[in-house]
Amino acid sequence: MTLLIAVIIFIVSLAVLVKGSDWLLSGAENVGLSLGLSPFVIGVILVGIGTSFPELMSGLAGVFSGIPEIVVANATGSNIANILLVVGTIAIIARHITIVRDLITLELPLLAISTLLFLGSVYDGEVTLIEAIILCLAYGIYIAYSFFSGEAGASIAAVEKTAELKEEVEEKEIGFSQFMDGVYALKDYGLLLVGAAAVYFGATYLVDSVITLSSLLNIAPGVISITAIAFGTSLPELAVSVRAVTLGKTEVAIGNILGSNAFNALMVVGIPGLFTTLPVDEQTLAIGVPAMALVTLIFIISAISKKIFHWEGMMFLLVYIFFMLKLFAVM
Repeated sequence: MTLLIAVIIFIVSLAVLVKGSDWLLSGAENVGLSLGLSPFVIGVILVGIGTSFPELMSGLAGVFSGIPEIVVANATGSNIANILLVVGTIAIIARHITIVRDLITLELPLLAISTLLFLGSVYDGEVTLIEAIILCLAYGIYIAYSFFSGEAGASIAAVEKTAELKEEVEEKEIGFSQFMDGVYALKDYGLLLVGAAAVYFGATYLVDSVITLSSLLNIAPGVISITAIAFGTSLPELAVSVRAVTLGKTEVAIGNILGSNAFNALMVVGIPGLFTTLPVDEQTLAIGVPAMALVTLIFIISAISKKIFHWEGMMFLLVYIFFMLKLFAVM
């Protein structure tokens, strides 16, 4: 296989994976509503998983394809990209981000704890089964706390509003509501099936292309994962956050990053780690993990101050460029 073909397969499979994840979770949310699942399950669990579903599926595909080192590399690179690339971009667009919501109650402690657990798991160069179980349990505790404390109100309210709008439409079109219900159900189940197929094939061919590129370019799979895959799988967060900022909803943009990074550190690493011990490649351990710890700390400090300025956004982007160049030993 030539380098050009391998690059094309990589780009196409990554796009299919990301779009397939969007279809799959959109269908799951609608089916969940139709089946009467609670707003908490739909709004918190499904939406929470949705932000990092591409990272999770590519990691699982890597484990089953024999290159488990891409799991930690992908999670590390994605968290770095979410902070430096996504937050940096929206700070530049918004010129000045002011966080009104109190993030100290749940979101920031969750990010800090999840990052510390992640660092504690990978510092010795591998993630064992026991460590993977601890990571998964930590996310389960967060879900339980959110449910019993009512901290998931924003997501639940959004889902309840969707349900109310659906009921209003049904009342206005009661003459053929049963017919339309059937049409919507078919569409939702179709999204589920098509999305699942796209995720499977996208993740499979993405990992295959990583193996090929690694061989052709003589670059470790972990480096490709922490850079190219992490960048690509962070594009949904970038799109959602930019859209939120242009609509004046900076809370949504920041909350999206906080939730996504916590899920990456805990579940994107924890779930694949249940199947095998996850090695951490040299570049990720030496450069990626310290960089993730540092930029997460800076982000938490900025969030506590509740202000992120335009110049900070520019610095974030510059640091991200420096990080990418450092990984490829350009500097």
